[in-house]
Amino acid sequence: MKRIIDPELAGERIDKVVSVLTGLSRRVAHTLVESGEVLVDGSAVSPKDRVEGGERVTIRIPAKQILEAEDVPFGVRYEDENVAVIDKPAGVVVHPGAGVVRGTLAAGLLHRWPQIRGVGAEDRWGIVHRLDRDTSGLLLVAKTEDAHRSLTNALAERSVKRNYLALVEGVFSLPAGTVDAPIGRDPRNSRRRAVRRDGRMARTHYRRVASWEEQGVSLVEVQLETGRTHQIRVHMASIEHPVVGDAVYGGRPSPRMWLHAQSLSFRHPVGGQEITVTSPLPDALQDMLDELGEPDIGAVPAGS
Repeated sequence: MKRIIDPELAGERIDKVVSVLTGLSRRVAHTLVESGEVLVDGSAVSPKDRVEGGERVTIRIPAKQILEAEDVPFGVRYEDENVAVIDKPAGVVVHPGAGVVRGTLAAGLLHRWPQIRGVGAEDRWGIVHRLDRDTSGLLLVAKTEDAHRSLTNALAERSVKRNYLALVEGVFSLPAGTVDAPIGRDPRNSRRRAVRRDGRMARTHYRRVASWEEQGVSLVEVQLETGRTHQIRVHMASIEHPVVGDAVYGGRPSPRMWLHAQSLSFRHPVGGQEITVTSPLPDALQDMLDELGEPDIGAVPAGS
């Protein structure tokens, strides 16, 4: 779909413009823009970008797909009648989008828990937050609408604690630090993100766990304060420590990207008790650590 933006829409956000032009809801329009399906004068845009009027907009509306249950494998680390914490394998896309329809985690969740259909956002039933396709580890799932609402609010209030382990390029001069830099869509590639002054606030804390000087890599524990797309990958690359195996952001070649969501802490949406869940390293990541041998600085944590 191609249109010229009416001058009467000057000053409006592009997601609202897309909603007006297509008749889609504002939420769906926002998702289309965020997914790179909307181009303004041939360039990708952010949902909050405003138009001047007269631009040529191209809108790609994917064919409607109804999420169907599929037997997609994943682990379960915690489960009760309201919530589950699952262990996502690397290589599995969390929900349909960007040309991926089959084999998603969302389909696997629906297969295991059919009752979650209708909980949360369409085609993302039960999912509270996301992980990149090539990131393994823990992800929070709500089984009821009340639990989804409560956990989504907790995530927005930053009371859900998410810790990751990452093997990154380089040796750190300081044992810990924080990257506080806004992240937005890369104007040169709609599938990438970049540190941008006009991006959304993003903050990542990291702590050096171990370093191998000869191999020029370090194992770091990372805690997210916010949850932007590709946040750890973008922030670590921005300080010249890209994640090993992350070819998109400059990491050295590796059998897989070395990034794992290792622990998740949250207050139960019904009982109120604090719950902490951990995930052991997948064999592929453990094998890579074993090949590095004893670190020159620090130590590999037990169980990793």
